[in-house]
Amino acid sequence: MMEPEGTTMVFLRNVWYVAAWDEEINNETLLQRTLLNESVLFFRDEAGGVQAISNRCPHRFAPLHLGKRVAGGVQCPYHGLQFNGQGKCIHNPQGAIPKAAVVKTYPVVEKHSMIWIWMGAPELADPSTIPDFSCQDSSQYYVAKRYLHVKANYVLETDNILDLSHIQFLHPDSLGSSAVSNAITSVEQQGNTVYSKRQTVSDILPDFLYRQRGIPVGTPVDRWIDVRWDAPACMLLVAGSVATGKPRSEGVSNFVPHIFTPETDTTTHYWYSVCNPVSMGEEGRARADVFVTGLTKPFQEEDLPMLEAQQQMIVGGDFWSLKPVLLAGDAGAVRARRVLDKMIAQERELSLADALTP
Repeated sequence: MMEPEGTTMVFLRNVWYVAAWDEEINNETLLQRTLLNESVLFFRDEAGGVQAISNRCPHRFAPLHLGKRVAGGVQCPYHGLQFNGQGKCIHNPQGAIPKAAVVKTYPVVEKHSMIWIWMGAPELADPSTIPDFSCQDSSQYYVAKRYLHVKANYVLETDNILDLSHIQFLHPDSLGSSAVSNAITSVEQQGNTVYSKRQTVSDILPDFLYRQRGIPVGTPVDRWIDVRWDAPACMLLVAGSVATGKPRSEGVSNFVPHIFTPETDTTTHYWYSVCNPVSMGEEGRARADVFVTGLTKPFQEEDLPMLEAQQQMIVGGDFWSLKPVLLAGDAGAVRARRVLDKMIAQERELSLADALTP
């Protein structure tokens, strides 16, 4: 997936990417975020709807996020041009509005506690294709949210989540166990969605997970981590455990979304959360907060340094050209990479065909 050094990576465009948590953008906020190597400005209009426009003023290319929110849109900090959420210049303090004074706009949808953006052809943007993360709907779930910035390519993040065999070695004190190597695993594909499932039997967990699940420390458990992947890098984990010999329905399980959006070729936005149903009451809220806080330490202090070190070793090479040795645990990640590669290739072929059409 990595392009040779000195070139720009080809991203999948006609798909929904996460751009922010919903609360990151309020009525006063101008939020700038680089996505797929493009600087995008987000703000809410007078009706509360989220708007996304190019962050670059077409006059002298000043970054609009350094300006301010005004009635109807945003004001450029350099010469005062104002633009609305449809990308049109609505005010020029020096006189008539030039016809060319427009900025690019992006379709956006606020759903599942997140702001989703479409970076491809606007006419193809269909909100019904947003992956199901209804476990983050605040009316039904307590959602404990976090964000990390990663200095590594987003597909390396996908590999990391779809191949959880690494937790035995990278997270021995928080998430791993000696039983991980003997896990029962399977990989399935439905359309362009990939499922990677992992189950351990008679597992002895780290104390952190026993406390989080409300299971006495040292109890042998059957543990499952099922991952659903949708392109480009949207993953939902269903992770839980139950005392060995009991049905899964009697265990404790969590929804743990992991969603990645490329910032640049070699940097990534990372949103993750823990979701508990509101029917659990305040205990569910407290457990979600404690769990996501507990996850942040291994993610930030163990996963990120490893992924960033991988990125440095890959440098600007193409992943497949480096001829990676594949292990059994790679099956889910390899399947997802193949699907993503195919979707990007198909999109490029269609773009080329459109360009050649008279």
